[in-house]
Amino acid sequence: MQTNLEKHQATRRVTILSAAINTLLGVAKIIVGWLVGSAALVADGVHSFSDLVTDGFVLAASHYGHQGPDHDHHYGHGRIETLATLFLGSVLIFVAGGIAWSSLERLISSAVIPPPGYGAILLTALALLTKEWLFHLTRRVARRIGSKMLEANAWHHRSDVLSTGVVMVALVGSQFGATWIDTVAAVIVGLMVGKVGWDLLWESGRELVDTALPVATQEEMREVAKSVAGVAGIHDLRTRQSAGHTMLDLHVVVSPRISVSEGHEIGNEVSRRLRHAFPALTDLTFHIDPEDDAGEGDPSRFPGLPLRPQVEAALAERWGELDVWAAIREMELHYLEGAVTVVVCLDEPSPFESDAVIRRLEARAHDIDWLSHVEVRRLAGAPHLPATG
Repeated sequence: MQTNLEKHQATRRVTILSAAINTLLGVAKIIVGWLVGSAALVADGVHSFSDLVTDGFVLAASHYGHQGPDHDHHYGHGRIETLATLFLGSVLIFVAGGIAWSSLERLISSAVIPPPGYGAILLTALALLTKEWLFHLTRRVARRIGSKMLEANAWHHRSDVLSTGVVMVALVGSQFGATWIDTVAAVIVGLMVGKVGWDLLWESGRELVDTALPVATQEEMREVAKSVAGVAGIHDLRTRQSAGHTMLDLHVVVSPRISVSEGHEIGNEVSRRLRHAFPALTDLTFHIDPEDDAGEGDPSRFPGLPLRPQVEAALAERWGELDVWAAIREMELHYLEGAVTVVVCLDEPSPFESDAVIRRLEARAHDIDWLSHVEVRRLAGAPHLPATG
């Protein structure tokens, strides 16, 4: 997986190359078009110069979009690239409409296009081939670095290829007196370019509203997570994307009696395997669950159980007078199935018999509705060291 800096550098290189080519083509088309009296070629030259605006937009969006998180943007700046893709998709739709409209306008007005000469046709063919090469180069880089914005700019190059093709058809038609071909070709090209623009708008819009990854991909993620030892289940898996990056939230169910640190390390291993299996995954948040509460909603929205200070205070009030109270070294609390299980830890050896302790403690705390039951665990005492000296 490439870093943001590497992606920005790749985007910058191919976009600067694009800007240089657009500048050269724009100058050549305008000069030749003016010399041979071809308004279509001059207009296409102006179109090439207008591409410099989108190239500049891509450079700016790449610069800011690939910056890491900061105090104002905790998830980074990837949405800038998504917005840029929306802009480029809109540009393609306007370009499509402009291509079709200008040709229909020429047809309606019965404009006479003078023969441009073979030099103008040759220049147009060269421009077409150059832009087609630039399209393939930009798209290849875009797919390698996973940039939808750069891929949108690649399709903008393809729209230039098609519009230049329309101009060439018009020039060839004018050379041989068949000017109507331009209109038919322009309408077809306009529809094609418009379709590409709409697809870019649709995909970027889906990303902005946090559309999840395909169900099949989510299931693959679930299986990778469940393959980790100690994982009892996965639920509440949620995904979204931003500028080619994937963000994932999931709940990992583990055994309720393991330590907090073990549960956390199981979650870390889930994260490692998912990142390895899905290189586009850049942001992952896992929540460790001691039981499978899928479908029960957010527990923080419901009344909770008492925490340790309240539990210990309630138990001290009821158990404080018992002789076993002073012998309790530790107390473990397990919050399971909507109640609290209390595990009292006694020294081993101890004069207190476990079953008797449980009966006495539960009898004294029978009025506590949040108490599930009491358990006893024995702790090995410190080894006896013989006296010296």
